[in-house]
Amino acid sequence: MTSPPTSDPRGITASYASSQRLAQIGLAINAILAVVKLVAGLLGNAYALVADAIESGTDMVGSLVVWSGLRIASRDPDERYPFGYGRAEALAGAVVALLMLGAAAGIAIESISEIRTPHSAPAPWTLAVLALVIVVKEVLAKKVLQAGAAHGSVAVSADGWHHRADAITSGAAFVGVALAVVGGPGWEVADDWAALVAAGIIVINGGVLIRTALSDLMDRAPAPVIHDKIAAAAMGTSGVQAIEKLKIRKTGTAFYVDIHVQAEPTMSLHDAHILSGRVKSAIRQCVPAAAGVLIHMEPYEPTEGI
Repeated sequence: MTSPPTSDPRGITASYASSQRLAQIGLAINAILAVVKLVAGLLGNAYALVADAIESGTDMVGSLVVWSGLRIASRDPDERYPFGYGRAEALAGAVVALLMLGAAAGIAIESISEIRTPHSAPAPWTLAVLALVIVVKEVLAKKVLQAGAAHGSVAVSADGWHHRADAITSGAAFVGVALAVVGGPGWEVADDWAALVAAGIIVINGGVLIRTALSDLMDRAPAPVIHDKIAAAAMGTSGVQAIEKLKIRKTGTAFYVDIHVQAEPTMSLHDAHILSGRVKSAIRQCVPAAAGVLIHMEPYEPTEGI
């Protein structure tokens, strides 16, 4: 027996709207910081700051991608996409991760070039700009990562890590510029080395993010705790004697459940239908993110139970 998904079982539309607002805020902040860092880096002769501006540029594109992905993912299911558009959310996360990897490669190449080319030390005042950037980006990263965890959103989490990667590059740039300023002659390339280290950190974060996004796109089973909660909710429903199979997949921020429930063999079709409805309600009460629950009713046979 089937239990069709409701239109918005846990306020998914509201969570998408909240995530989109965060993406818009991040876009505006990144645009401002990118300009500030680029100008300060060029005027202050700090390539680490210029590299940081490049990273902020990819943050802007990333926020646009996340915003677009969330807008698409929030669409209601239709005849062409009966399971909804949730995959757009994971795709957006994968694109953001690729942008991070691309930015890291560009920063690394330019850093090596700067290391091999003699240049003047950065201006001391650029440290103040970097300190401001670190604070702003870390605050933004925490808010976005909290939202990503709360909504179970790969794209929002990717955007949050993108912000944190920017804070990390700014931190590395701060150390590099400080060494160049304090060290004096011979230490001019310290900020270039800092940019190179930051590129490596971005690569690691980007790799983790793209792995997570691809796992969702390939229908990897969710965390065992989700499986256990759903199984317990079904078994805790009066009339259910066993469950034979339980498959769960994640689409966007929602879960789709396929479960085989065993009950008394002499139960009427009407009563079996009522029981399936109670099982569905129990699952959704335990795991509100279960947007769709497909229940197969089967006769209970002790020798086949699990």
